[in-house]
Amino acid sequence: MTPKVVVFGTAGYAAHHLRRARALHDRGELVLAGACDVREPPAEARTLLPEGAALTRDATELLARTTPDIAVVATPPHTHLPLAKLALAAGCHLLVEKPPVLDLAAFDELTGLARGRACQTGFQSFGSAAVPLVRRAIANGEIGTVTGIAAAGAWIRRDRYFARAEWAGRRRVGGQPVVDGALTNPFAHAVATALLVNGTAEVRPDRVAVELYRARDIESDDTACARLGFAGAPDVVVAATLDAEADHEPYVLVHGTEGRIRWPYKTDVVTIHDRQLQAGPPRDLLANLVAHVRDGEPLLAPLAATRAFTALVEAVRDAPEPRPLPGEWIRAVGAGPERHFVVPGVDTDVDTAAERLALFSELALPWTGAGTRA
Repeated sequence: MTPKVVVFGTAGYAAHHLRRARALHDRGELVLAGACDVREPPAEARTLLPEGAALTRDATELLARTTPDIAVVATPPHTHLPLAKLALAAGCHLLVEKPPVLDLAAFDELTGLARGRACQTGFQSFGSAAVPLVRRAIANGEIGTVTGIAAAGAWIRRDRYFARAEWAGRRRVGGQPVVDGALTNPFAHAVATALLVNGTAEVRPDRVAVELYRARDIESDDTACARLGFAGAPDVVVAATLDAEADHEPYVLVHGTEGRIRWPYKTDVVTIHDRQLQAGPPRDLLANLVAHVRDGEPLLAPLAATRAFTALVEAVRDAPEPRPLPGEWIRAVGAGPERHFVVPGVDTDVDTAAERLALFSELALPWTGAGTRA
């Protein structure tokens, strides 16, 4: 059986899914049957669809016209659940972009509705061959007993990034939570991958602490950290900023009693102690879902593996509004769409949080209002 696939969404990251689906279509692994978007699709979307494919503005119409086997949901976060429910009701398997849902109640609802159907999520790092490599090193005791797992990310994001969509930089749109923010969107992979490596991705945390800050005049955070605590497993600490002085490769850092494992999760390179290992190329998640539907291949990023991540999203949603950073700690660089904001020293602060498994407030950083820089 060659499964028929449709994509909900045509712009932004949905275009990536269309490109991947078209590549798999051209290899004969699936049939790209159509796409939909409430907005006018970009020209690229039309060129990516094969001849005869449907292009609509309505998901229900697309499902009726194409009767697909798989639906890719790559739309704004607050639309994931209603579109996933439509697709499941039509008999589809799912690939849902991150964050798949925005709270644990929605997670449980989608889990129940998806019984008997496959539900893959858009955490590409889960498809990396580095995941089993890191897990094997931990299981073999190569760094002793694991004492904690951290993840860190520091990027520059310009004004055009926050202007790209109505929900960008927002905590809610039209009264609905969208929970955009450093930990829940650009560095969602940092959180989810650290939880996966920790072996607690499917577990609801016992404790979640979040700290949200913003240099920009936006609703959501652009600098944030979190600690997730588990009974019988190490803590996971994640620190991230979009106000960096330079773009850095985000990474997962596994702390052990006898050493560390460092994995920049967008690469296939893992460093154990001072030894660098090259993992194989990542597996494409849509190809994996097709193989699962066709041949029973295990899913690499199943919905179940995002329970702990969803608990973090819920904690960010319910947290107090992000604290504005003091003006003396913010520097504007550039102008127009290329303008961005810098918090001097925050790149190092993010690394220090990962090194010490500490929240920003525990480092007594001056811009947190918690004291002087440690």
